Amino acid sequence: MSMRFRAGRAGRMSRSGGTALPGETGKWNFLSTFRYLLPFARPYRKAFLWGILAIVATNVVGVLEPWVLKYGIEDLEAGVTVRKIYLYAGLLVAIAAVAGVFRYFMRRIIVSVSRHIEFDLRVRFFSHLQKLSPSFYDRQQTGDLMTRATSDIEAVRMIAGPAVMYSIDTLLTAILALTLMFVISPTLTLSVLALAPFLSLLIYILAKKIHQYSLASQEKYSDLNAMVQEHLSGVRVVRAYCQEEEESRLFDEINSRYIDASMKLVKLQAMLIPFFYSTFGIGLAIVLYLGGRAIIAGTMSLGDFVAFSAYVAYLGWPVMAVGWVLNLYQRGTASMQRLQAVLDLEPEIRDRDSRQPIEWLRGRIQFRNVNFTYPGTEAEVLQDITLDVPAGSSLGIVGPVGSGKSTLVSLAARLYEVTGGELRLDGVKIEDIPLEVLRRDVAMVPQESFLFSDRLDRNILFADPDLPAERLREVASVAGLTRDVESFPKGFETWVGERGITLSGGQKQRASLARALAADPRIIILDDAFSSVDTRTEAEILQKIRPQLEDRTVLIIAHRLSTLQWADHLIVLEEGRIVEQGTHDELVALGGRYAHLYRKQLLEDELRVAG
Repeated sequence: MSMRFRAGRAGRMSRSGGTALPGETGKWNFLSTFRYLLPFARPYRKAFLWGILAIVATNVVGVLEPWVLKYGIEDLEAGVTVRKIYLYAGLLVAIAAVAGVFRYFMRRIIVSVSRHIEFDLRVRFFSHLQKLSPSFYDRQQTGDLMTRATSDIEAVRMIAGPAVMYSIDTLLTAILALTLMFVISPTLTLSVLALAPFLSLLIYILAKKIHQYSLASQEKYSDLNAMVQEHLSGVRVVRAYCQEEEESRLFDEINSRYIDASMKLVKLQAMLIPFFYSTFGIGLAIVLYLGGRAIIAGTMSLGDFVAFSAYVAYLGWPVMAVGWVLNLYQRGTASMQRLQAVLDLEPEIRDRDSRQPIEWLRGRIQFRNVNFTYPGTEAEVLQDITLDVPAGSSLGIVGPVGSGKSTLVSLAARLYEVTGGELRLDGVKIEDIPLEVLRRDVAMVPQESFLFSDRLDRNILFADPDLPAERLREVASVAGLTRDVESFPKGFETWVGERGITLSGGQKQRASLARALAADPRIIILDDAFSSVDTRTEAEILQKIRPQLEDRTVLIIAHRLSTLQWADHLIVLEEGRIVEQGTHDELVALGGRYAHLYRKQLLEDELRVAG
């Protein structure tokens, strides 16, 4: 049984075993990447232009060195004074110094621009993630998204910075060097260029392979990150069930897939430099053979030969850089494809063109023959739900696990879209209510409380950090958190750790409840929000919270029916349908499912007290 479970997890970790995002399966090339990056680069076009001018200046000054050597050697052949030798040496030092200054500004400007583009792209990516609906996160692994937000964006930055910079640099170097080589000896230049078609074919073949292997490597790296993130989040469960060795085995398996994919890329990259070195060596051999014969024949001077050889050496940088730059482009292009696959996703939950100019909600909720099916599934989780919750009233929701309780309240918060029927707030279709209003006036306290790695007071005042200290203490008191805060050494300034790990389950739930109250919503949803607190604490919280909720609409899910007795109306869900509804007294008198559950819990409480 354990092995079947592990096989399922390993399958989820493998990208090949899942469904890729739409943009990851299409064709992608350099132009696609540049078109997508252009809007991010446009604000920095002036700085980028200065960077390009620095590249031009670097190369224009740099190519003067072989020409100075040419005249220096020719003067040595003709006889020259020591003073003139100093002059040539000084010129070479000056050229190197000026070229170095320009190269410094070239790198500083363009790399800085690429960092700004990286910043903007990461902000855009993170902001877009905030807009995507829960159904997206139901399908995507956190570790995969983390990889896209970090290493993929870094790979794209390498395109915007070093790759572009060295592409322009090597292109200019090649153009200037070849031009001056052609001036010195057209025949010898054409002989060297005879290698270009072979080099171009090699680059074309390798580029396609590098892109393919880069994409596979990044995907396997995402799988690895997802596994590590999931393991660290559940490390206590792993230890509780003594599964450390099995987790290590699974990690080794996923890590091996990543290494295998990376090694294919490494082997391919390792071929680049030897090929280019060999090509460069063949070029030097051609120059030495043909140039030497020209000197012997008297058709080329020694100075021209030295200058020509120096320009061939200059071409060594473009030839060697092609492999590195090609690798940057292909890795960055693969990463940009993965990023755009997310950025091009339209948020399922978004403001519609038909949205109404509503400034605030009163709180009436109407379900009209609502059906719901989760994306990618066929089974209906909710079926034919018809319900009217008046503004300022409370609705208790009861039902077995999997009956659709959490789904029902999630629809009321518009975390998902209804797939059938109609849901209205204050008589307006929920899709036509501005999201800003909906998120402000509807607060949800989930069963699994989440706190950020921050101070307790900042977690409670998450919706409005500017609330006064009096309000903070008030909502903490209502949520039954005051005694706990007083026991903390730093009170409200206590650091709660990642996901609130330093707090107990009950403390986290009460902190989440305080956070919802601090937001001052018109509709508040309590999804089994008291499951981690004892009966006595629950009674104290309910006694304090009821006055706070008198003019608000409350949807409350609970397994302990004592939590729901004060609700104005109750419904019982089974298999996505409402099977009973009424007040507490009416349902007890009805003698149905609710009455049976109520009597069962009364008996359990009596036995607990007696025991």
